[in-house]
Amino acid sequence: MTEPLTISTQQLPVMEHFYTIQGEGSHQGRAAYFIRLGGCDVGCVWCDVKNSWDATKHPLVSIEDLTKIVASTPAKLVVITGGEPLLHTLTALTASLQAKGFETNIETSGSHPLSGTWDWVCLSPKKFKAPLQEVVPFANELKVVIFNKSDFEWAEKYAAQVSSNCKLYLQPEWDKASIVTPLIIDYIKAHPQWQLSLQIHKYINVP
Repeated sequence: MTEPLTISTQQLPVMEHFYTIQGEGSHQGRAAYFIRLGGCDVGCVWCDVKNSWDATKHPLVSIEDLTKIVASTPAKLVVITGGEPLLHTLTALTASLQAKGFETNIETSGSHPLSGTWDWVCLSPKKFKAPLQEVVPFANELKVVIFNKSDFEWAEKYAAQVSSNCKLYLQPEWDKASIVTPLIIDYIKAHPQWQLSLQIHKYINVP
């Protein structure tokens, strides 16, 4: 008979993990432990972590070991990102982290079913693979990357679907920031329900 999986035997492909400052969105500026999982089938052309896409290229780490690593730091907040983290079932991971008192946040495109128990869901919908409608209502934060002018329409499409208390952010794509940031500023001034998200970790040169 097959033995049931426990947190010591359940494993996830981990591209990288590190203690840093959250650089984006609603929790910007907070100390956070990041766990970047391997695997993504969304395929954003401007993705800055394309080496995360192939999950098989990254080592499998047990949930028990991940939790111990995070617990060895002063972290209070853990951010699960990718790649696309919802390619993996995350229920055991969030249960293990929350049992140790950690706040759990996820950054996701919403392109796969939501698993895990989250204190905060950052939904960043991508045109390359749209979010599942079932995931959208769980968003605490909608963060849309602006690559060109048509992305404002994409942002409004999902702003109309999230809950009324969801925070709305527009974020310039890093390589086009000098072009699109002025457009975003003008857009926010005309549509003040939105806020600007900048990738401050890239400006202050931290992971």
